Amino acid sequence: MSTLPPYASPLERVWFYAFRVICGLILFFLIMPLLVIVPLSFNAEPYFTFTQGMLNLNPEAYSLRWYRDIIENEQWLHSIKNSFIVAISATILATSLGTLAALGLSRAHMPARTLFMSLLISPMIVPLIITAAGMYFFYSDIGLAQTLPGIILAHTALGTPFVVITVTATLSGFDTNLIRASSSLGATPTFTFFNVTMPLILPGMISGGLFAFITSFDEVVVVLFLAGFEERTIPRQMWAGIREQISPTILAVATLLICVSVLLLVTLELLRRRGERLRGVTPG
Repeated sequence: MSTLPPYASPLERVWFYAFRVICGLILFFLIMPLLVIVPLSFNAEPYFTFTQGMLNLNPEAYSLRWYRDIIENEQWLHSIKNSFIVAISATILATSLGTLAALGLSRAHMPARTLFMSLLISPMIVPLIITAAGMYFFYSDIGLAQTLPGIILAHTALGTPFVVITVTATLSGFDTNLIRASSSLGATPTFTFFNVTMPLILPGMISGGLFAFITSFDEVVVVLFLAGFEERTIPRQMWAGIREQISPTILAVATLLICVSVLLLVTLELLRRRGERLRGVTPG
């Protein structure tokens, strides 16, 4: 943790503390909606506002009824099942394709590396509404619209750039002499990949896969274009719930999604620290 040096000028001292206050205010602004959603999900009344009983911390004003509604409602259960099917399938495909692409882009003799990298990460740059519209017209022509395979392929395209970036960053510090040493000892390319290369780039693969999973699990724009009633995911069900019937069940689902996101972010941080230790860098 950085500290203020004793020779700092008065202006530097003011900026030192002002900068931390500004960062704290920005953080508070970003997490304020979460601080509101979580307690409201335990509201015993079907309202999106704090009741007088909640403000007075009356235990009777709090309830788990909206969490029970998730389990008892078939539409929510169906959406949860679809979300996990789509997210897990898209993550596996995105991790596989993104890792292969990163391995190819990491080669020094790879022609047009910048062009291919630009094409691979273009889903992160192009506005999502344009991507969703293009996918809708393309998938409609080939019969993949309103199908789970179509949504899985669409989410794979959105998640692959994250895998490419994380694995490419991991490969930037990879010692290629290890591959040469493995080959000189008679190992096949397949054996070298699974026993030398893959263990070292595994933190980057897992990090990219987690990003792809989060992207798929929380994505709603593409699903609005491609999904029918049977293919709706959790974000699509939340969107429908807001438009058709306002229910605090949406807040309960949002709270659970926040917990999942926090868990995945903690996992990413642990993987980052592990990757730094493997490279001999002190975690910061």
